[in-house]
This record gives sequence, structure tokens and C-alpha cells, in this order.
Amino acid sequence: MTRVFIDGSSGTTGLRIHQRLREREDIDLVVLPAADRRNPAERRRAMNSADVVFLCLPDDAAREAVPMVESEHTVVIDTSTAHRTDERFTYGFAELTGRRERIAASRRIANPGCHASGFIALVAPLVEVGLLSAESLLTCFSLTGYSGGGKKMIAEYESGERSLLDAPRQYALGQRHKHLPEMVRECGLRQPPAFCPIVAPYFSGMEVTVPVFSGQLRGTIEDARSALASYYADAKLIRYVESPDEQGFLSAGALAGRDDMQVSVMGNDERILLVSRFDNLGKGASGAAIQNMNIALGLDETIGLSLEDKK
Repeated sequence: MTRVFIDGSSGTTGLRIHQRLREREDIDLVVLPAADRRNPAERRRAMNSADVVFLCLPDDAAREAVPMVESEHTVVIDTSTAHRTDERFTYGFAELTGRRERIAASRRIANPGCHASGFIALVAPLVEVGLLSAESLLTCFSLTGYSGGGKKMIAEYESGERSLLDAPRQYALGQRHKHLPEMVRECGLRQPPAFCPIVAPYFSGMEVTVPVFSGQLRGTIEDARSALASYYADAKLIRYVESPDEQGFLSAGALAGRDDMQVSVMGNDERILLVSRFDNLGKGASGAAIQNMNIALGLDETIGLSLEDKK
């Protein structure tokens, strides 16, 4: 039986991880009484008694929590932004070349950001095979449901007072979004993309689009399609989809409630659209965290996850 402690289980990601793991017969959840959840000594004891610790905390709190884990066998999976570019942590995007093996051998894993996951899934393979240059100046539009904003934003959207919340809202207008460093690092880019995240009035689901002009691509649109299809041919959570058929539309909520991701290449010979779709709470958060836990424990990475072929 694997002992798991979730530090910060009241937040959106922590709650989702807890809901998923409590249904598994191979997991023993370590739960502190409410009175002890802010007690450093009790938290330290719980962490070091666990085989796996999920940190579902704000960045500063996650940085403070990591040194509390002194047990050499305990795997720490940090879902915050705090350690995603930290050399001491393995970035937990298992589908990148050689990354699954590194996760399996690691005791410190940084769970990817939701927007970052969609961008990296599209761009990293094309940079790796040479179809995109590391010098590429890219643009990224990312549409997300409001659950990605956490408990406060969920409460705002689900209250009766809507007004401006009834329409999509672009944010991070100063081009300083916290996911940009990991997007640059994991894709091997020299410059961050011009990034335009947009939150819309639906609960969950994400659609990330990277437009590319033909002059930026060292090949054709068919080369890009072949590259992504080949890169993810053996992946269990990411699939290349030739042409999602929604009568000319592409819904950002198509994969809501699931833990897999679809990647596609659309457009024409001059203007190409790289698109990924997934659930910001699934492959973009708690689903990826559980995938990383499964890999670190030597289990089938899909255990406890909701995938299309498991329905």
C-alpha cells in the first residue's frame, strides 16, 4: 500500500487529486485533522511518513515545504510554479524524449503548468526534430475555463453577479505570465512567445493555438503533421488527431473531464495552426500529477485516469 500525503488539499488541484486517489485500493491517504494542518511539526511528520507527497500550495509555501521532507525515499510532486525551472527538480512532462525515465528515477518532480503543457506539447517536438528553430519568434493563444483560476475565480464566476464575466477575458497583458519560463526552457527556445491567455465563462477545458507562417517552418504542413503523429505514436495520454470534426468549429471544452490531450495541425501551406486541447484540471493539473506519481512508483501511468479509450 502506497502512503500519500497531499499538502494543501483544500485548493482546486489538491481536491481533485484527493478525489481521484481516495477511490484507489492501492493508496493509503495520510490525512491530518483540521487543527493540525497548519502545524509545522505535524505536517513534517506526515510528509516524512509518506511514500509520495503532493504539494498543492502557493509558490512561497511550496519552497518552504520542500526542505521539510527529509526522508530519502519520499517522492515530492510540486504542483506550484516554484520549482518548474529548478535544476534539482525533474520537469514532469512525461511525453518529452527521455523524460519518462527521468521521472521514474526522480524524488523531486515539478508538475507542469496548464497553459505550458499545451504549448510544450506542440512546440518542443518540432524544435527537437528541426522543423522549428530555437530562434523562432512565436505567438500563443490559450483559451481556458475559469476553474484554472482557483477557488476565488470559481466563486466569482459561479456567483449571480456576472457583468464583464459573461464574455471571454484576456489577461497577463504585461507579457509576464508565470508559465513563460517553463515554456521557453522545455522547448529550447531563445525567446518567449507573445502569449495571450484568455479565460472564458465555462468551467474547464483548454485550447492552445500556436500560429506559424510557412517561412518559420523548415518544411511543409505535412511535415509538421507527420512529426507530431510520429512523436506521440506510443504516448498513452497524448494523441495526434488529423482533423477534429465539429462542423468547422473547435471547442475548448471537448476534452473536459478527461486526462488525455489531443494535438492537431490545421491551416494551409502559408498559415499553419498548431492546436492542443485538454482539460486544464486534467492533463493540465491533477491528471498530470497522478500520471507522474504512477511513473515514479513504477506503475502503469494511466491508472486512476480518465481517458477516451477507457470510457
